[in-house]
Amino acid sequence: MACADCFRGNIHNGKPKGEVGHVHGLPTYISRPPQGTPSRGVVVVIPDAFGWEFGNNRLLADTYAEKGGFTVYLPDFMNGMLSYIQTARCVTVADWDKGHAAPLRMFDHGRAFSTSPNILTKIYHLFWAVLDVIPFFYHCNPSSTFPVVKGFFTQLRKDEGATQSVGAAGFCWGGKHVVLLSQGHAAVDGRPLLDAGFTAHPSMLRIPSDIAKIRRPVSFALAAKDDQIPAAKAARLKALVEALPAPATGEAYVFERTGHGFAVRADLAEDDVAAQAARAEDQCIDWFNKHF
Repeated sequence: MACADCFRGNIHNGKPKGEVGHVHGLPTYISRPPQGTPSRGVVVVIPDAFGWEFGNNRLLADTYAEKGGFTVYLPDFMNGMLSYIQTARCVTVADWDKGHAAPLRMFDHGRAFSTSPNILTKIYHLFWAVLDVIPFFYHCNPSSTFPVVKGFFTQLRKDEGATQSVGAAGFCWGGKHVVLLSQGHAAVDGRPLLDAGFTAHPSMLRIPSDIAKIRRPVSFALAAKDDQIPAAKAARLKALVEALPAPATGEAYVFERTGHGFAVRADLAEDDVAAQAARAEDQCIDWFNKHF
């Protein structure tokens, strides 16, 4: 189950540099390496609860493309089931407007709830926050969305992934999907769906069972203060993932003075927090460079 920190944090300034298109049946934000730089592989960002249109997620995709030299896809996995039924009926613009990512007004609800001294104000914002996240919890549970994610990676491996390495970077909600993808699903033309995975502050993991099933290497960036994976579980996860036999051997680092969501929604005005978020970016890029 997700926690309150999955739905709050900070919105970052900046204008995404990529483009929007359709990739393997899904609306997708696409960020490419700098002009003249050959792609080192494909990295698919599986986002936090705020989804593919959230500016922070798009800016992070741009960072991976620019600093890592990767082709980066950020698909709409949360509304992706609609694309799977396009062959059965016409999907209208109104359908696409019913996306199930958490709305950005959740930031305002969370901030008001945390800072207001008025109990009635707190109740008001809590009420509307709960109503806002109900569609997310209903439509975006992993049992519903993982088939869409898996289908995307299957097509990706058949297409550009036939000649390029494929990685997945997942955050909060997306972290669960990265771990599921790493668990040895049927290969495509002899190659796994995933060459390597990265996840920061993943949600909904079952420890140790999810970790024990990993068959492809995954790098974990964990927050020191995280209700999803508290300190004792983080230590256990680290021991498990680093003890997995090759080629599944992974790594895990705990980032001190950070909370859930720090790699995506950190308060960049705080130098130490911004530095930790930058370290997580480097961890991700270094991991894919090692395995691509």
